[in-house]
Amino acid sequence: MADVFAPLSTLQWVDRDLLKPNDYNPNKVSRENLKLLTQSIMTNGWTLPIVVRPDYTIIDGFHRWTVAGEEPLKSTLGGKVPVVIVDHKDEAEDIYGTVTHNRARGTHLLEPMKAIVKRLLDEGKSVDEIGKQLGMKPEEIFRLSSFSRDDFLAMMCKGVTHYSNAEMLAKL
Repeated sequence: MADVFAPLSTLQWVDRDLLKPNDYNPNKVSRENLKLLTQSIMTNGWTLPIVVRPDYTIIDGFHRWTVAGEEPLKSTLGGKVPVVIVDHKDEAEDIYGTVTHNRARGTHLLEPMKAIVKRLLDEGKSVDEIGKQLGMKPEEIFRLSSFSRDDFLAMMCKGVTHYSNAEMLAKL
């Protein structure tokens, strides 16, 4: 059994340019989700280090590494990223680590996401704010809400006087 505490004892901030991607990661993320990842880091701080081999090949965290090389994170982080080092005995264990890290994150289920959107709307959060923070378009929020189309449009228009109904319908 692995020493489950060992990786955290290696936590350090290193130059991002020292890291290199692996050649087998099956996980792909859209440009829109990369923007959401950047937003998350800017809002919440860096909460999850990049997992690397001793030679700084990335096992998990390729997308965090990617956005760390782009503005505004590049300047904010001073070119550094947090890493933990995992020393597996062979490349197969590195591959297992990459895939299990990705799969363990799971997917969002419909009913819990509906409950989250309802809760945020009930708390008075705007559609724009929810969209920005969760990386959703207004039509996604509408589909997850229990509001009628008219009520949803009225909510989106709250406090907005420069859109006509036709313009608002076009946004959906």
